[in-house]
Amino acid sequence: MMRLLAVARKELRQLRRDRITFSFMVVVPLIQILLFGYAANTDVRHIRTVVLDHDQSAQSRDLVRSLEATGMYDVVGSVQRYDEIETLFRRGEARVAFVVADDFASNVRRGRTANLQLIVDGSDPQIVSIATFTAGSLVAARTNEMLMNRLRPALGAVALPFAVEPLVWYNGELKNSTYVVPGIIGLILSLTMVMLTSMAIARERERGTLEQLMVSPVRRGELIVGKIAPYVLIGYVQMTVVLIAGRVIFDVPIVGSLWLLYGLAFAFITASLALGMLLSTFARTQQQAVQISLLFLLPNVMLSGFLYPTEAMPEPARWLSQALPFTHFLRIVRGILLRGSELAQLQNELVWLCSILLCAVMLASLRFRKRLA
Repeated sequence: MMRLLAVARKELRQLRRDRITFSFMVVVPLIQILLFGYAANTDVRHIRTVVLDHDQSAQSRDLVRSLEATGMYDVVGSVQRYDEIETLFRRGEARVAFVVADDFASNVRRGRTANLQLIVDGSDPQIVSIATFTAGSLVAARTNEMLMNRLRPALGAVALPFAVEPLVWYNGELKNSTYVVPGIIGLILSLTMVMLTSMAIARERERGTLEQLMVSPVRRGELIVGKIAPYVLIGYVQMTVVLIAGRVIFDVPIVGSLWLLYGLAFAFITASLALGMLLSTFARTQQQAVQISLLFLLPNVMLSGFLYPTEAMPEPARWLSQALPFTHFLRIVRGILLRGSELAQLQNELVWLCSILLCAVMLASLRFRKRLA
């Protein structure tokens, strides 16, 4: 028993000296409880919505205001044509559209059914179910209210005052694989790219080859870029494998340009590699590098919109998600594969990825010192 206690005390002393491992044991549970309890939320609200109102009547505006008052829809603007709805969907600036026909008010006055068309971006099935259920429930409540107020004849066939016509774009069958597989591309790249490069500097230190880099004429920035470059090819290979498997096995559609996807993927792959390189500058061993990378990957997955829609997250979590490369690549890959988005509609995500890349390279270069620590 004495020998066992001596070994246990020795192990505790080593853990106390290893500040990164000790912090990992405390910080990870705290981050997990914050993410799962605060940011991981399936209660989708504030869905970005646009309105195409051909009627422009008091009745149509009143119904749209009633839908917005539920808190599920945030009306971000109005459009004049269907192609404007498609453009906003491809840009990711809207997920739902209300379309009111030009005979909406006249049908209400004549006792006919007034239809409200609900167009939903089907690239996220959870958004589809929430949007259609909320609109249907509200319209049903308004219909019952009008019938109870005797706005319809009491005898004979009674026409419903309102009806919702849902229309799902981009994944009309609501196949879960169509939604999940494009996200898996970014998930795999995030896991492997960050993990591989996070061990780069620590591996050099453990093998004793860091001294050779110290006396070499290579600059810090050149060292960072040189270590990132070989992994770019690995990232493209992984991406190609998942794309082929998704198309052949799960019949995932490829609506947009693959050339555009591969071009924009370069920014995401290099940004992920640069972040992994930055994390490696905080670790002295490869074990510490793995622990730090896992600490980063957890919020990267939870806040990106891969598991939970960003519309369900509180405002601080949505702002934090903008600093994660997976968030922007997820919008890119789903936009190109499912909605056929073009470069002009994805340029905002590209700007974010390039900004993250530049910041990560600069910080990694500043933290790396060509000397033994």
